[in-house]
Amino acid sequence: MKILTAALMGAVFAVSAAGSALAEGKTIGVSWSNFQEERWKTDEAAMKGAIEAAGDTYISADAQSSAAKQLTDVEALIAQGADALIILAQDASAIGPAVEKAAAEGIPVVGYDRLIENPEAFYITFDNKEVGRMQARAVFDAQPEGNYAFIKGSSADPNADFLFSGQMEVLKEAMDSGKVKNVGEAYTDGWKPENAQKNMEQILTANGNNVDAVVASNDGTAGGVVAALAAQGMDGSVPVSGQDGDHAALNRVALGTQTVSVWKDARELGKNAAAIASMLADGKAMSDIPESQSWSGGPNGVEMTAVFLAPVPITKDNLDVVIDAGWVAKDVVCQGVKAGSVDACN
Repeated sequence: MKILTAALMGAVFAVSAAGSALAEGKTIGVSWSNFQEERWKTDEAAMKGAIEAAGDTYISADAQSSAAKQLTDVEALIAQGADALIILAQDASAIGPAVEKAAAEGIPVVGYDRLIENPEAFYITFDNKEVGRMQARAVFDAQPEGNYAFIKGSSADPNADFLFSGQMEVLKEAMDSGKVKNVGEAYTDGWKPENAQKNMEQILTANGNNVDAVVASNDGTAGGVVAALAAQGMDGSVPVSGQDGDHAALNRVALGTQTVSVWKDARELGKNAAAIASMLADGKAMSDIPESQSWSGGPNGVEMTAVFLAPVPITKDNLDVVIDAGWVAKDVVCQGVKAGSVDACN
């Protein structure tokens, strides 16, 4: 798989966006699955800024974690005159009729971050299998044997299985040899931290708290896991993974209660999605989008056109990367951190 760095993507689409400015005045409709997690507000700010900087109009709707509401949201965005749609799917299967309706009306669709396995939808995301690999590597480096728990994402989101697949690739040898034992795994309905916490509590109870490491699939679920561990006095002694670079998670990394947050610079994802939607609205073919590729790695093997950005694992040793990039303020990362314990906080 060809993967772009965020910096290269930014350079490519800065040029592309400038070139498409002669067709100003488009309306880009964005359907968000929810705003429960900090990162979607970051995505939105970057996306809205890029759309408006190109002379286009941003309209949006929040499905509030409801697949049914998202269908009506997309219909409403179409009725408001959207020339292109960007959809963060709440349920990858349930969103199908909305994509078909848009396609029937000649409105291009960008599947944002989460796969919508329909050839009518352009797919932009980070390499989620690699995110899973990075999560598992970091946890395995910290705890190379023992009882592992897996707190997966939503079963309605194909990303949950991409992540788990990557995690299993890294851990397979250790699991086959018996060094690592899977003592519990669970999907997290809606990616909600409170559901992750309940799942982790149940796994701890089932194993008499004999859990040595937790591979959690994003920072929201990691937060739920850490809360469950803290209630048992186990936070900080059990490695926990995550992703997204949520500010609270990066503080947990600095504090030592979370081992890694795989950072996906949502600002670049948002900007690039905006540029792609604009180009598609101008009539550019999916295959002509810069750096796009044919990809059929989804559950059903549907051939898609996609762009993948490269993620970066953030641990206590390289927290300076997100601080220097302006992603998060040093005082936020370092809140409550013991002086001299983390280089980035010195």
